[in-house]
This record gives sequence, structure tokens and C-alpha cells, in this order.
Amino acid sequence: MRIRPVRFEELPALQDIERAAGLRFRDIGMPEIADDEPFTVNELARYQRAGQAWSAADGTGHLVAYLIADLVDGNMHIEQVSVRPDSARRGLGRALIEHVADHAAAAAIPALTLTTFVHVPWNAPYYARCGFRRLTEAELTPGLREVRSQEAAHGLDRWPRVAMHREVRR
Repeated sequence: MRIRPVRFEELPALQDIERAAGLRFRDIGMPEIADDEPFTVNELARYQRAGQAWSAADGTGHLVAYLIADLVDGNMHIEQVSVRPDSARRGLGRALIEHVADHAAAAAIPALTLTTFVHVPWNAPYYARCGFRRLTEAELTPGLREVRSQEAAHGLDRWPRVAMHREVRR
């Protein structure tokens, strides 16, 4: 597996990965999440141009996972990390997270943040195993409050969600 920045012409492949990864939500009674469309190519291009989109490729160079991130209140906020189901449970998501943590450390960014579903096994419980801790409502920064507000407006609060934080080791 090789992690590298995403190229512009690969953005449609990120959409395909997201659609495939999202299908797992149907199996746990969250069909609305499974049916939710991924970011548009234009939205993904913003992350790609900013140098905040990374992919993992298999031995043949085929993209099988990706992560996009943004700066929120001075921290690297993981907006999305997705792995194709046929490549899941091989450490790709964790490798992408560690890659972004290294990128953040090199840029003197103090922490990683993300928001996720509380009860989905490959969401909050998984991120906790990756070293993230849940933030209390009082610990939310203004930017994370805005992220949560946008998620609620999109209907994601139909299921419990949480913001999480992980210090970056320098």
C-alpha cells in the first residue's frame, strides 16, 4: 500500500470509494447514509488543491481508500476517511490517519479532530482505538460547533454523533 496526495483526475475515484464504503450503513439500518451522495468533484478539488487529500493505492496502483481534511480552529479536521469494502480491515484507514498526523506534526498543527457516529462500530469506537477521545459539549471549539451545526442541518443528528480529538505527537 502506498499513501500519496490525490491527483485531480482521480477525484471521481474518490466518489466511487465513498459510495462503496457507504453501502455498509444500509446493513445497520442507516439507509439514508448509504444513499447520501459523496462530495462533488468540485468540492473534492478544493481539498486536492489545498494539499489536504490523500489516497491509498493497492499494489496495482488502484485507489482503495482516501482521506480529506481541513483546518478547523488551528487543528487538522478529518472531514472524510473511506475505504473500499473489499480492502477494509487491512489498516488502510489507520495508515491514512497516521499519515495525516505526521503531516500535521510537520506543520506544527497541534491536534486532529473529527466528527462521527457514536454507535457505528467503524466510527467512534474505531477512532477511539486510533487514539481519539470524545469531546464534551464544553470542549467544542467555535469551528467544531459550526461543523456540528452543518451536520445537524444535513440531517445527520438523526443518529447520535460526537466530536473527537487526538493530540499530535511531535
